[in-house]
Amino acid sequence: MHIVAAPDKFRGTATAAQVGEAVARAAAAVGATCTVVPMADGGEGTLEALGGANRRTWVTGPLGDPVEAPWRLSRGRAVIEMARASGLALVGGAEGNDPVAATTYGTGELIAAAFEAGARRIVVGVGGSATTDGGLGALRALYPLQRLRAVELVVACDVRLGFVDAAEVFAPQKGASSAQVALLRRRLERLAQTYLEEYGLDVRDLEGAGAAGGLAGGLAAAGADLEPGFEVVADEVHLAELLEGADLVVTGEGFLDRESFDGKVVGGVAELAGELGVPVLAVAGEVFDEVGDRVPAVALVERFGRERSMVDTLDCIEAVVVERLSGA
Repeated sequence: MHIVAAPDKFRGTATAAQVGEAVARAAAAVGATCTVVPMADGGEGTLEALGGANRRTWVTGPLGDPVEAPWRLSRGRAVIEMARASGLALVGGAEGNDPVAATTYGTGELIAAAFEAGARRIVVGVGGSATTDGGLGALRALYPLQRLRAVELVVACDVRLGFVDAAEVFAPQKGASSAQVALLRRRLERLAQTYLEEYGLDVRDLEGAGAAGGLAGGLAAAGADLEPGFEVVADEVHLAELLEGADLVVTGEGFLDRESFDGKVVGGVAELAGELGVPVLAVAGEVFDEVGDRVPAVALVERFGRERSMVDTLDCIEAVVVERLSGA
């Protein structure tokens, strides 16, 4: 029996790689083989899923303080997580953020560093941002934008959100008051008009342009391609080829709900496995919205209790997979 472990992270308890190794241990315990392929949807974890950091560059943080941002360059392909340069975690979360002042300038500096280091394809994951600046900061750091014509710039979007809608949907999570949300929306509306006039692209009509507070739209105005994050990662790691001939694929994340099937890892893995005729097992901390009807799923909290599932997450995952494989 051959298993493919293709999980997302369990936020706050385990990385995707750690979850994958737990599945591999379970496979070994029953005499099966396992290929571990940590996944991500364009948000946090994308850098690790695509090989991990092998470079570090000092850039401008979201509120102006310098931060050392890890990134990857290999065979002409760079992988950048905007959260490592302009992320909410860098300012201590919503309470430490200034949602109006927060800038993506450092992300632009990181893209520029990748270009100057010789990258010809740059993948930018855009989850976990502190910003709602519409990507203006990043574009300022990238001037002159004409140089980007020499590189393939791909934005791995973790949401399908429209450009202007980024204010209402995500700015409150970044510390914005209702008055600040209204201000940010107006700013995005003006910026969308500016991008249309200067670059000829109406980002308001572009799916995913609101990712990372509009950073995706700003980069699109500069010539980037916006693509669903899961599909970018799946293509880069050759997930379809790895699934061919497998007897089971194990995926999972911390919380399984309807959104898990809207461009996220579990839904993407399940869809791809279905096309290839590979059975799926989803392991999650908790399962909501009755989505267990959409894919065979095990909720760790229900199976082991909240305390054990939070403290011994990897042991619980290993036990669940052993049970599934032993009964197969």
